[in-house]
Amino acid sequence: MHTSYSALDTYKTCPRKYKYQEVDKIKTPKKLEQVFGTIIHSALKFMFERNPLYPTIDEIVDFYSKAWGETAVKIAWVSESEKERKEKIYFEEGLKMLKNFYKKNSPWNFNPVELESRFMVEVLDEENGNKHTLGGIMDRLDKDPSSDFYEIIDYKTSKKMPPEDSLADNLQLGLYALAVKKRWPSLKDEQIKLSLYFLKHNEKISIAASPENLDRVKRRILTTVKEIEKRLETGDFPPLPGPLCDYCGYRNICPMWSHEYKKDEAATPDETVASAAIKEFFEIKETDEKNKKRLAELRNTILSYMENEKIERVFGGDGYITKTVQERFSFNFEKIKPILERLGKWMDILGPDEDKLEEILAGLPNKESEEILATRDKKTFITLKQTRNKKIIDE
Repeated sequence: MHTSYSALDTYKTCPRKYKYQEVDKIKTPKKLEQVFGTIIHSALKFMFERNPLYPTIDEIVDFYSKAWGETAVKIAWVSESEKERKEKIYFEEGLKMLKNFYKKNSPWNFNPVELESRFMVEVLDEENGNKHTLGGIMDRLDKDPSSDFYEIIDYKTSKKMPPEDSLADNLQLGLYALAVKKRWPSLKDEQIKLSLYFLKHNEKISIAASPENLDRVKRRILTTVKEIEKRLETGDFPPLPGPLCDYCGYRNICPMWSHEYKKDEAATPDETVASAAIKEFFEIKETDEKNKKRLAELRNTILSYMENEKIERVFGGDGYITKTVQERFSFNFEKIKPILERLGKWMDILGPDEDKLEEILAGLPNKESEEILATRDKKTFITLKQTRNKKIIDE
């Protein structure tokens, strides 16, 4: 398979989006967030280009402003009011990011050897001999002038900053490290530093690469590729709703959201019935939730009265309520273990634990991992989750 980190990330985020984007090749208008990220990355590349001198902050601001003017016209705005409200906010935010970054990271203090460089990496599946090619673009690669150490830096415009130890399992940085090792095979894993720079916070988190991390990255790549190949055979790419749905260009054709786009069309008889059922469903659920809350309040009032009066049963006009005390015990297995081990009985009480199994699977070879996964029983459950429409106030 020929793919990229971006495609694998899209698949993990939402298999249905992967199908629309990578299989069906459906083009979508550019979103504000996408264009914003592209312009910021272009400005940061310009910041570290020496021609023959590094640009000043004024030159960087000028570059950013021109890039915004040329690229922002491609944004698919929902309305003119949205354009007026959001465009200035994002432009000013980008300006702030670049100025703060420049103050903390004067370009002449670094030694970038690659800027937004494209790469191709082959990952071999040793079990069947299949080779999978992954491509990508590395934001920045620095080399320490006094040593043979390299640092991979990927810029992020997102607000959320993960814990530093999570970088050990970062698929994107791991793939970039494999690309660096392909260019310089003599490099040891420990000579490669993996970094994410969060521009909104002007902070960088880093970790050194390791053989264990990179092996884990290869296994995750192969596992994901095999999942995609199986779905390509069946055509089953289910939607996976989440926070990123708000920024997805495929909402109007996605089975999770397409019905929302039919609200302006004339309702069919079936849709009228369904709409009435949805309305009643919300009303009943809302009443049920209110009743649960009120029952909890009444329970506390009655219990408090019984405890104050030191009684176990209280009588009212509609009947009586009795207080009973139930005791439930749970074993402390940390304390039990040494006792049962002395008797040779510890292994007898250990039952299946899916959470532990998931941890073990992550470290198993692909062959054994797939054998275990193949034994899974699939059960399908249909649930209905209600979500109230948000009240939108246009300020």
